[in-house]
Amino acid sequence: MKMKIVVKLLIVMSLSHFGIEAQTDLIAPLVPQGVEAFGYEKNVDVEWYHNSEIDLAGYKIYKWNGVDYAFYTNIPKEKSYLSLNVGVLGVSYSFKVSAYDLSGNESDLSDSVNAATHEMTDEEFLDMVQRSTFRYFYDYGHPVSGLSRERLGSGETVTSGGSGFGLMALLVGVERGYITRDQGVERMLKILNFLKINTAKFHGAFSHWLNGSSGAVIPFSQYDDGGDLVETSFMIQGILTVRQFFDRTNVSEEQIRDLCTEIWEGVEWSWYRRASFSNYLYWHWSPNYDWQMNFKLVGWMETMITYLLAIASPTYNVPARLFHDGWASSNYTNNNSFYGYRLWVGSNYGGPLFFAHYSFLGFDPRDKKDAYCNYFLNNKHHTLINRAYCIANPFSHPGYGSDNWGLTASDDPFGYGAHAPYSNDNGTITPTAALSSMPYTPAESITALKNFYRTYGSNVWGEYGFKDAFNPKQNWFANSYIAIDQGPIIVMIENYRSGLLWEKFMANPEIQPMLDSIGFVSDSVTNINDDLNTVYDFLLIGNYPNPFNPSTTIVFNIPFAQYVSISIYNHLGEKIKDLTNKEFPFGENKIVWNGLNNDGSPVSSGIYLYKLISESKSLFGKMILQK
Repeated sequence: MKMKIVVKLLIVMSLSHFGIEAQTDLIAPLVPQGVEAFGYEKNVDVEWYHNSEIDLAGYKIYKWNGVDYAFYTNIPKEKSYLSLNVGVLGVSYSFKVSAYDLSGNESDLSDSVNAATHEMTDEEFLDMVQRSTFRYFYDYGHPVSGLSRERLGSGETVTSGGSGFGLMALLVGVERGYITRDQGVERMLKILNFLKINTAKFHGAFSHWLNGSSGAVIPFSQYDDGGDLVETSFMIQGILTVRQFFDRTNVSEEQIRDLCTEIWEGVEWSWYRRASFSNYLYWHWSPNYDWQMNFKLVGWMETMITYLLAIASPTYNVPARLFHDGWASSNYTNNNSFYGYRLWVGSNYGGPLFFAHYSFLGFDPRDKKDAYCNYFLNNKHHTLINRAYCIANPFSHPGYGSDNWGLTASDDPFGYGAHAPYSNDNGTITPTAALSSMPYTPAESITALKNFYRTYGSNVWGEYGFKDAFNPKQNWFANSYIAIDQGPIIVMIENYRSGLLWEKFMANPEIQPMLDSIGFVSDSVTNINDDLNTVYDFLLIGNYPNPFNPSTTIVFNIPFAQYVSISIYNHLGEKIKDLTNKEFPFGENKIVWNGLNNDGSPVSSGIYLYKLISESKSLFGKMILQK
């Protein structure tokens, strides 16, 4: 870049010396570097590293047409990728890329890159999702602050919590080579300096929303125009992870670490107790409305990380007893089983799945437990209950099933809502629910990922990965992307694949003393790769689809390997089909009924009952054949 500016000045001076009118710019940008092409099943992507010229205007894509590389399309300077929806397998493409500046100067073309659509492996699916989701936080990051926009189209509105998730997404991009380490350092310094210098703070805490250019507060609601301690904790979780990731001994990375420490140590967690005798932290404080919001953090939800960080703070910490006397003092323990899976903490059926995500992007719940539970195992069961509910499908929503599940907070056809079993379940499936649960239920989550992509295609997939939600019942597909939904996808997939974010966050020296003070102890029973028998009872989950035609799948859990017989009865109570009588392994099992009776003849439309008999008890279910 410096060489280009020097050469440009010399040319202008020489032309002026000879009386020739100087042109504004004669120097073309550099050829785009790091150009790669990726073929998936339904789309082909081309990516490259951003050029750094200050007068960059954009990029040009050239596509092979069988004779030569012909101009295909322009790409704005903010983006460094092309995503092409193809829709079918076996199609090949070849591309070259150039850069051009505001004066119209164009670089030479890059070397050619080739890709073809093909059937993908599980690892390729994970690569595709992470690469695409990363763009939301890097390419679509706010141009002034680098912070994460609240949602697609939110303009100046950036989100503090979503930006904390975005910081961790940027680390994934550096680690996997989506951007260079130098580019990651540059973006991180932009963000951290903006947070330090420009953003409004309220006793060290950030507001929920802020202006991405000025740092001024954008009120989230009438009284929520000040500090938001929960969103701040999501930001600090990301900042502490960044501090451990950029560990090299050079000026820039040392500056990153210093900025992270300064911001972290500036948060006055103790202020948000309201009083020195309080057992609780409070979500909001406003200089205009004081404690008007009056939202104390108590009971199982997404705010566990807030207490962990407040206790860990080296400057404004709160007593460790607040974890027990405040956070876990009510609406916390459960100890009941749902669909055969025990929940130690949380409401019945677990609530929306983001409870199992937000506090655990950096905090690693594996191999440890407190007085209440092992949170990895609790989160795993929460996820399996959410999936089992979608299989049971008590409200008969179209599309729900073992490969089409996931209820959490998201956009829906009627606005925005927190969706959970038996709570605001309006038929909306949210991809982040299953995908961000990847560390807990990798097989089930990858199956859902592939089904979303293969079944719904471009209705749910776009340039930033999976769109926010869809509702088959309403034939509705969101066009939106939301930072707090996209962030957990890329981060938790990485925690499943490498444990990167968990490793870096937990390496902070303040974390282990905090865990010790709360009473966490080692517990070796859980790991991502463990295949544990977590089923506590013989339980019928249900059948899907229901109604069905021509076949349906019956799903049940058993706590240990045993013989199970399944029979089908008509509405008169007459047995029409002996479906199976054999030994099944422990855990979740499935068996398909194809709508035929014992004679091999198709049965008529109507209501049918099925009976499962194990070594300990009998279970019944009802299904409808609708031809």
